[in-house]
Amino acid sequence: MTTLTPDRSEMIRRFGLDKQNDATLGRMLATGNIAQADEGPDGRMSAVVRIVPDQLVWDPSILVLPHGGELDIEFVNDDQNTHCALVPSNGDSQWIWLPNYTRGTVHVTLGGPGYYWFSSNVGNDEGRGLIGAIVVMGDVPASARLDRPPQPRP
Repeated sequence: MTTLTPDRSEMIRRFGLDKQNDATLGRMLATGNIAQADEGPDGRMSAVVRIVPDQLVWDPSILVLPHGGELDIEFVNDDQNTHCALVPSNGDSQWIWLPNYTRGTVHVTLGGPGYYWFSSNVGNDEGRGLIGAIVVMGDVPASARLDRPPQPRP
């Protein structure tokens, strides 16, 4: 049985990455796939992100979270070269070494909506395109909103 994977433009529309004032920054990454993190019954989310062999691309390069919270990311290095993963987290970033053909898991907390960038910050990997985004959907909690009148939204 063959299942069709939605094309990139359909995924961009599905997650709202094509609308002004939504998550439009997610469109800036030109390569790689888009995926949504899996959510467990306890609300903790998880995802698997691979380094595609000989392409310097994360798969997926855009990871969508339905809300902020705890996230476990298993990184898999399928490439013949050594890389790493530098992932943002509330308080401090998480870093993991990924020698060729290895895997490892980072546990991060992304408390609020927004765009969070992850990359491999060794050997000019970032400059050659090994960057990705975690897009956390949702709205800012009332306790964190600025004290100003509501602003018009398109």
